[in-house]
Amino acid sequence: MAPSWLELLLVTQFFSTCTNHLHSSRNECNLFCIDCEEKPIAFCYYCRTCHHSTHRVIQVRRSSYHNVVRVSELEDILDISTVQTYVINGAKVLFLNERPQLRGVSVGKAMPSSPHKCETCSRALIDEFRFCSLGCNLSGIKKDMEILNRSDNSSECAKKEDAADKGNIGSGVEINTENSTEKNEEPPPKCRHRRKGIPRRAPFF
Repeated sequence: MAPSWLELLLVTQFFSTCTNHLHSSRNECNLFCIDCEEKPIAFCYYCRTCHHSTHRVIQVRRSSYHNVVRVSELEDILDISTVQTYVINGAKVLFLNERPQLRGVSVGKAMPSSPHKCETCSRALIDEFRFCSLGCNLSGIKKDMEILNRSDNSSECAKKEDAADKGNIGSGVEINTENSTEKNEEPPPKCRHRRKGIPRRAPFF
């Protein structure tokens, strides 16, 4: 199961100017609090000092116009073992969301030089991972949960059908037994002629 804050993190708009600190130098909204799940709102360095000093906060960074998060900030609070990692500026990072496909690579096909691809968007991967980003990982988790739920429902329905079939078979045997018993019973034989009693001779006159 994915934590509830993960989906909020993926839909939050980052790197806007904080309206509460317009004239400050570090007013870029690139922070996200995983303890405050009321609204998917990013905040700046000064907002963190004022309102989130005791909370767990993630810093979002930019790489080639895409949002990334350092592995060191997520590995203790989220299972990221299935997501492709990259090294940018000497630090291991993860991409937040799916990126556009590379030119010349169609959807459903990875790069010829790479045997690995993302299970959600089919993007070519460097190493043997399942997903290229946290967004694709979340989609994969939801898909796995749907498959698991369908499997559980199918198993439950199969159990109910088996129980119903066993009940029908038992009642059928009992009915057939009664029917066969009735068929095997023969009615008592009937006399075709009634006896007239003891014969007597007529008297002589």
